[in-house]
Amino acid sequence: MFCTLNTHKADMDKLLGAQIGLEDFIFAHIKGQRKEVEILKTDDVLGLTITDNGTGCAFIKRIKEGSLMDQTKMICVGDHIETINGKNVADRRHYEVAKMLKDLEKGQMLKLELIEPMKAFEKLEPRSKGGTLPEAKISRGRETLRLRTKGPATVEEMPTEIEEKAIKKVDELLETYMGIRDIELAATMVEAGRDKKNPDEFAVALDETLGDFAFPDEFVFDVWGAIGDAKQGRLE
Repeated sequence: MFCTLNTHKADMDKLLGAQIGLEDFIFAHIKGQRKEVEILKTDDVLGLTITDNGTGCAFIKRIKEGSLMDQTKMICVGDHIETINGKNVADRRHYEVAKMLKDLEKGQMLKLELIEPMKAFEKLEPRSKGGTLPEAKISRGRETLRLRTKGPATVEEMPTEIEEKAIKKVDELLETYMGIRDIELAATMVEAGRDKKNPDEFAVALDETLGDFAFPDEFVFDVWGAIGDAKQGRLE
C-alpha cells in the first residue's frame, strides 16, 4: 500500500518520498482488514486529504479534526479507498479519488469500502538514530537519486533551498485546492517553473508536462506566486 521511513507505524509524516537517506530503514505497509462505511454527506467538505503510492493505491493521509469524517471512527489515516458507492477506484490516482468525493452532492449517502494497513510490530519502538553521523542522502555533490512513479530512478541536481521551500508551499496548495498531498508532483511543478519568466509561460509548461490534471487557472496562478515568493525570500 505504502512505505514509511524509520517507523513501523502508519505515520503520514514519514512516508517514503523521492529521496532516501543512507541511514534510513523502509517499512512496507501491506493490505489488512477490509471494512465498509456508510455516511450521510451533511457537509460540502468531508475533511479528508488523499494521497497515493503512485501506482493506483489511493489512501487517506490526513483527517481534519472536527470534520464529518473525523466523527466516523471507523475511518482511519492510512486506509486505502477501494470503492466509492460501489465504483472501484483501486486503480485511480489520488486526485481522481479526491474529485469523486468532492463532487458528491450534499445530502447524498456515501458508501466506502476501505482496506486498512495490516497491523504488525505493535510492540516495536522507533529505531534509535545512534551515533552522531549527520543525516545523509544518496548523493554525489549536489546530485541526488530521485525515485519516480513512472520510469527509472534518475540522478539529478538536488533542489536548492529556495526550491525546497517552494515545493513545500506547492504541496500545501495541492491539499487546499485538490485535497491531495504529493511531494513529487509539487517538485515537478516547481521544476516546470524554474526558468519561466511569467505565469503564461509557466501555464504552458504545466500543460505540456501535467496536462492530464487540468489544473484550474486560480491554482496555477497561486503556484506561480508561491515560486515567486520563494525566490524573493518571502517563504519560511
